[in-house]
Amino acid sequence: MELFSSSLSLSQLLLPSRVKLLSLRATPPKNTSTIVSIGKQSQSHLRMISNFETGNRIGFGITIRPRPEQCIWNKSMVVLGLVRASKREDGLPNKIGAGIVIGSSLTVILAVMNRVLYKLALVPMKNYPFFLAQLTTFGYVAVYFTILYRRYRAGIVTKEMLALPKSRFVAIGALEALGVASGMASAAVLPGPAIPILNQSFLVWQLVFSVLILRRKYSGNQILGCLLVTAGVILAVASGSNKGQFMSQVDPLWPALMIASAAFQSVASILKEFVFIDGAKRLKQGKPPDIFVVNSFGSGFQALFVFLLLPFLSNLRGIPFAELPTYLKSGAACFSNFRGDLDCQGAPLLPLLFITTNMAFNISLLNLVKMTSALVASLASTLAVPISIYVLSLPLPYMQHGTSLNISFIIGSAILVLGLTLYNLPQPKNELKFD
Repeated sequence: MELFSSSLSLSQLLLPSRVKLLSLRATPPKNTSTIVSIGKQSQSHLRMISNFETGNRIGFGITIRPRPEQCIWNKSMVVLGLVRASKREDGLPNKIGAGIVIGSSLTVILAVMNRVLYKLALVPMKNYPFFLAQLTTFGYVAVYFTILYRRYRAGIVTKEMLALPKSRFVAIGALEALGVASGMASAAVLPGPAIPILNQSFLVWQLVFSVLILRRKYSGNQILGCLLVTAGVILAVASGSNKGQFMSQVDPLWPALMIASAAFQSVASILKEFVFIDGAKRLKQGKPPDIFVVNSFGSGFQALFVFLLLPFLSNLRGIPFAELPTYLKSGAACFSNFRGDLDCQGAPLLPLLFITTNMAFNISLLNLVKMTSALVASLASTLAVPISIYVLSLPLPYMQHGTSLNISFIIGSAILVLGLTLYNLPQPKNELKFD
């Protein structure tokens, strides 16, 4: 979903994670924002935020380190967005003002709430995760296309953008549908603390697939960071699976399905990146497609495929195809919580709180990127991972029994956070690698 998440969030505003900037000239606007153009001869780069989860998938941000000048325009430029001109060479803001402190704190709080409410929303909807996935997806389709329509009327989105080939959006929608549906199905069964851990495998999948598909190269600290993330995930999950531990009663199918969900969404993110790059070649003046064109059509096809995949996915939970209409009807009744014979305490409040918080989190994340850099936003999101693991281990409303975390799980979580931090550290210019 990343402007929003797996198609559940603003997180799906995918931009190229690593490109070079053209040399810049002239004077910037007075309000400290400068338009950055992407070309082939600069030393700056973009960086993706890598905390992705279904429903808490956090999204992509931009770390751009431009010179404080305005661009010279030519056909090789690709305009990607607005950033502050008051950034240090390492991507951090020159001054840490009250607004940045408040924005960072709010992003961390909302990131934790987003993860916690994701699990809580699936408590009343535990037997109907596919209904919740379908409902959430259609909700974001309505939001995306409403924004797209307004941007089209304002002249920001052009007919040429809308006429881009739809085959790639079909592939993106199918992958994201598999990601969100399988993610929700597994999250309904998995213990809360395991969900943020398993979802961090998105970063590893993304590195692998971007190398295979986009031929991207990564620096040493990023590769080491991914290896640490992998080691942290394996250690945490293995320790929880030991006899008597919180995952010992969980079928291995569900952790594997959550990791597969991250893989599906990572491939979708790479395809989105390819759409931006290829779209810049197809459109006039080298301008990339508007992000809401990509998000809207991708989410539209995602909603379609979630519906079409229901027979296959529901079979994983033992629901025969003939019972699907009854399943959807019961899911609607559970969500509205009108019938007393269904155990759906917490609905519709918890699912609605999750959807609202998810959107608020992604807006806050993008605002923090605009105020500072993607580095600050990424580190804020990384900080939310251990906090959310701890909160999800506590007794919560509708989850009265907390989870006991052993020392190996804690060590694994610490290694994972170290890997995420290492991956997002600023890189010296001579370490940046491009194809």
